[in-house]
Amino acid sequence: MAAMFFKLVMLIQATLAAAQNVSFIYNGFRSENLSLDGVAQFTPNSLLMLTNDSQDKSHAFYPNPVTFKNSYSDTIAFSFSTTFVFAIRSVYATLSGHGMAFVISPTRGIPGAFPPQYLGLCNNTNNSNETNCVFAVELDTILNNELGDINNNHVGIDINGLRSEKSAPAGYYAPNNGGFRNLTLISGQPMQVWVEYDGAKKKIDVTLAPIVVDKPQIPLLSLKRDLSMVLNKTMYVGFSASTGSFLTSHYVLGWSFATNGQAREIVLSQLPKLPRIGGKKRSNLVAIGVPVMSVSLVLLAISGLIYGIRRMKKFAELLEDWELEYGPQRFKYKELYIATKGFKEKELLGTGGFGKVYRGILPSSKTEIAVKRVSHDSRQGMFYLHEGWEQVVVHRDVKASNVLLDEELNGRLGDFGLARLYDHGKDPQTTRVVGTLGYLAPEHTRSGKATTQADVFSFGAFLLEVACGRRPIGTQGQDGEIILVDWVFSCWKRGNILEARDPNLGTEFIVEEVELVFKLGLLCSHSVPSARPSMRQVVQYFEGDIPLPELSLDGLSARDLTFPHHEGFDDFVKSYPSSTSKGTSYVPEPTLLSGGR
Repeated sequence: MAAMFFKLVMLIQATLAAAQNVSFIYNGFRSENLSLDGVAQFTPNSLLMLTNDSQDKSHAFYPNPVTFKNSYSDTIAFSFSTTFVFAIRSVYATLSGHGMAFVISPTRGIPGAFPPQYLGLCNNTNNSNETNCVFAVELDTILNNELGDINNNHVGIDINGLRSEKSAPAGYYAPNNGGFRNLTLISGQPMQVWVEYDGAKKKIDVTLAPIVVDKPQIPLLSLKRDLSMVLNKTMYVGFSASTGSFLTSHYVLGWSFATNGQAREIVLSQLPKLPRIGGKKRSNLVAIGVPVMSVSLVLLAISGLIYGIRRMKKFAELLEDWELEYGPQRFKYKELYIATKGFKEKELLGTGGFGKVYRGILPSSKTEIAVKRVSHDSRQGMFYLHEGWEQVVVHRDVKASNVLLDEELNGRLGDFGLARLYDHGKDPQTTRVVGTLGYLAPEHTRSGKATTQADVFSFGAFLLEVACGRRPIGTQGQDGEIILVDWVFSCWKRGNILEARDPNLGTEFIVEEVELVFKLGLLCSHSVPSARPSMRQVVQYFEGDIPLPELSLDGLSARDLTFPHHEGFDDFVKSYPSSTSKGTSYVPEPTLLSGGR
C-alpha cells in the first residue's frame, strides 16, 4: 500500500512539473514579443542588438515568468537548459565594452543596476548580496580586479553578483582529444553557448564553441551548486549587456530555452547575418572595370612620378594611430628634417629608451625646438597602463613632474623610464624599490614589487599635491617634516577638509569638486593595497559614473593613510642618486620600457 502511495505521489509530481514546463526557440528575432529596455532593439535583419554605439546598459527578457519550482515544494529547483548564438563587435579591434550575460532574474529590467563592470546586473552596494536571487553566465571582455576577474576574455558563472563562482578563459575543447582552443569573445564572429543545470545532480555546465563546431563533449565550466536557494518559484530569463569607454555592439542571433528537458537545437542556417565589417561591397564596375580602365593612365603617369618618388622618399613619413588626434599640431617630417640639419649627430641632445632627441630650429619662425625621433618598430610609446592591453603596464613613477600639459591643459603621463610589463593575473617580478620618495606605496618599499595598486598610491599623492599646492613630503619652519596625507587627514578630522586647499585657488572653485579630489586622494593613499580603488574606478568617480564610497572617520585612521618615511632609505638614496628630477629618486633596474620620456 505504501509503495503504491509513493508511486502515486511521484506521478502527481511528474504531471505537475510537465504542466509547468516552458520551452521556446528563436531562430532570429523578427519583432518577437520580448521585453526590452535601454538601447536594446531588433534590427531590420532580425538580430537582437543589446547595445549599440552608445554608453549604456540594456536588457532583453522573455516576457512571461518561467516556473523553476513546483507549487507544492520550494526546496528543489527544476533542471533547465538554454543555448544561444552571440557576437560582440567593437569599434576597436582589441578593445571593447564590458560584455554580456545570460541571466535568470526575479524581475525584468533589474532596477538600480550599474552599466559598466556590473553588466547591468547589480551595483557596487548590492554586489554578492544573497538576497539578489540572480543567476548569470557572463561573457566578460574587460579585466576588473575589484571583481576578481581572471583576465579580459573569460566566461564565468555568477550567483548573486559579478564575482564569479567559477570562471575560465574563453575557449573550447576540440573533439578527438584535439586539446583546448582559445577563442576571442570580441572577434566579432558568431559563437554558441550552452548552459545546463541538472536539478538532481545539482550541477551547472557551461560550454562555448564557434558555430562551425559541434557542441564539445567537455564543457568549459562545471560547477557543483544547488540553485534551489538562489532561484525563486518563478523567474525571468534573458540577457544583459553594458558598454563603457569603448563603444561595443552585443548581438544575439538565436536563442532556445527549456525547463525539465533539453533546449531545442538552434537552426544555424536560419539565423540572420551580422552587419558587414568595413562597409558595403563595391560593385563589379568599381571593383573590376575602373581599375582596368585606369591601367593605361597609370602607365602613362609612372615615368613622371619616378623622379618625384625618389625625392619624396627622403622625406617619407608614417602616420600612426595615436597621432591622428593631434593632426592640426603636426609638423611635416620634411620641416623637422631641415630644422635638425638632417638629424645630424652634432645636433644630438640626448638618447633615451624611446629614441634620440635632437636640437632644431624651425626654418619658418626660427623657433628653437627639441625633436625626439622614435622608431616606428617600437611599441613602447603606446600608453594603455593597468588595463586595456594584452599586458599590464605599471608606471612606477607617477608624480607631478611626470605629468605634461598641452596648451588646453590636457594632462599626459610621461617618463616611462621605470615602467615594467607583466601578464594579466601574474605577479610582477620586480624586487628593487624604484620611484620617488613621497610617492612610494608602503608595500612597495618593503617588497620592491611594482603593482597597479602602487601606481594608484602614487596617483593619490599626486592628487593631494595638486589640490594642496604642497609636496608630498616637505618641511615647514621648526615643525620639521610634514607628510601631506597626514596633514590633509587632520584637516578632514577637524571638520574642514577645504582648509588643505591650495591658497592660489582663491574663491573661484566648486566646493564639491575640490572635496572629491581630496577624498579620492585619501582613498588612493590607503596603506592597505586592496582598499584602494582601481584606476578605472578613479576615472568613473571623477566622471560621476559611480558615486564615491562614503568615507567615514570611524573607518579610517592616520595609520591607514600614510607615506613611508625616510628611515632605512638614507644609504639606499646615497647608493643610487638620480638627477632626472627634483627630490629623491631611485635608479631603475633594466626593463623592457627603459629610458626616455
